[in-house]
Amino acid sequence: MSQEASGRTAGQASQQTVVAPRKVQRHSVRGQILDALRAALIDGELAPGEIHSGPALGERFGVSATPVREAMQQLALEGAVECLPNRGFRVLTRTPRALAELAEVRALLEVPVMLRLAGTLPASVWDSLRPAAAATAEAAAAGDLPGYADADRAFHRAVLSLAGNEQLLQVTEDLHRRAQWPLPGAPRMRRADLVADAAQHVALLDALIAGDPTVVESLVREHFAGAAG
Repeated sequence: MSQEASGRTAGQASQQTVVAPRKVQRHSVRGQILDALRAALIDGELAPGEIHSGPALGERFGVSATPVREAMQQLALEGAVECLPNRGFRVLTRTPRALAELAEVRALLEVPVMLRLAGTLPASVWDSLRPAAAATAEAAAAGDLPGYADADRAFHRAVLSLAGNEQLLQVTEDLHRRAQWPLPGAPRMRRADLVADAAQHVALLDALIAGDPTVVESLVREHFAGAAG
């Protein structure tokens, strides 16, 4: 290789090592802001109907308005907020009917998959998901509502991933997240309710291990109905 070519290669490598960290850092900031906004929405800190601007939220989180706007645009895709030109973003108002419809669609998708898996997978596979169920119980016992929401989605994702269908995972993840945005004026979910909800995950694993389709279906539908209530 000529010295000129070698110099170009070295220069290219040097440019890559400089540029890559900046991209990772920006993505990290956006991701952190997105997580913080999701937690604030679930916890009721950003209430339905409220309007928030990118600069104001940026000041609140100690960042520029750019990662806030990027995060808010993702939340708009998830059905949590709507964009208001020259004003910012409004937190969308949910209705009990909307949550009931989400619960119905989730049941239509998840129940048949779980019933099929219940009759085909060995008990050891379901036992391997007990740490995911325990994570929901820990968040519930701590009264950590945003943490419970994350753990709850992770548990359902772990169960459904056993079907090996990526499209199913994407659709159900979106539906699940939309079902977790609170109703306007609804009281914060009590710790006792979270603990009861988490206990259903353990009961579901027991039913899946036992291969009892009747109990599996009943538990899943009850779980979704509780989330919509």
